[in-house]
Amino acid sequence: MPSLPSNISTTTHRSAVDLPADALDAMRSHPRNANIVLPQVEKALAEPSGSPVWIVCKADDKVEFVLAVTDGFMGAYPIFIFTTLPFEKLTDEYIRPSLENLAVALAASAVPAPVRRVYSVFAPEPVALVFAEEWTRLSDISHDAKNPYYAAKISYCTADTLAERQDIPANYNLRAAVSEDVPAIAELCYLFAKDSAPFVLNRERALEEATKLIENSQVWVHEAQKLGEAKEIASIVAFTRNSKKVAAITKVVTNPQWGGRGCAKRLVREVCDHLINGPQKKESVVLYVAHENTVAIKVYDRVGFVGLSEGGPKVEGVDRWLEVGFDSAQVELGHW
Repeated sequence: MPSLPSNISTTTHRSAVDLPADALDAMRSHPRNANIVLPQVEKALAEPSGSPVWIVCKADDKVEFVLAVTDGFMGAYPIFIFTTLPFEKLTDEYIRPSLENLAVALAASAVPAPVRRVYSVFAPEPVALVFAEEWTRLSDISHDAKNPYYAAKISYCTADTLAERQDIPANYNLRAAVSEDVPAIAELCYLFAKDSAPFVLNRERALEEATKLIENSQVWVHEAQKLGEAKEIASIVAFTRNSKKVAAITKVVTNPQWGGRGCAKRLVREVCDHLINGPQKKESVVLYVAHENTVAIKVYDRVGFVGLSEGGPKVEGVDRWLEVGFDSAQVELGHW
């Protein structure tokens, strides 16, 4: 059994420039699991904007947690918590003192109205559960661990695991999205959010999201054409959290009329190849897939994302993550 930390400390930082070097090193040494935090840090280092807050928690002078309060172009993100600890070390006894300290530091931080701002927490499963309990105890805002907003597994693919490219039929075209694609992408964003309660979008907000994704060069489309009909977008793949070494696929949506034709698999594979072998030269691509989404799990497994095959061996770093929400009547929902 690992020894318990004897000296826990937290520091709060309102600027990425002020983050301690060992915290930056910790995130950059674990770029896949840090993907929920590191891209915002790197962006803030290059282009300071907004009013983010990062809280670093050390145990015995070693960085073990970084909590992030950040915003995306569609709204406030959940509370993200990155940890340097391996999943098997995330026992209640070991992590609770640190997460209690993080909750206290967050409540005392410069985050405006922190009780309303903390609408959910997304982290490795044990971390999310314990932090939610500590925040509820501190804030008196209840949470619902039995009905999480999102319960998923993180996975990744690399150049070594990426599946070989298959021939693409002549009536298919896989490419980066352009401004003319906004209406079609917006409709798919709307459909995606429609089944992602409580983070639903009206069509106006979906149009805003599609526009931003294209402006930021963060979405590809699978164009398809049925015989004698006009071209249409069969599937989209968005990748919105990108650090120096790692990119994250954050949205995959297929037009229901094109379901069952392999469009998602084909486009996810092409996007991964673009991110890994294209100009960006990412070392890996990560994504989260819901435990119950067996169709997507099979697609990602066939593309080359590791640790997803049923009955396959456990892969280090492919762990369970959880988003736990707080009482929606007492908080202000964001969007991610």
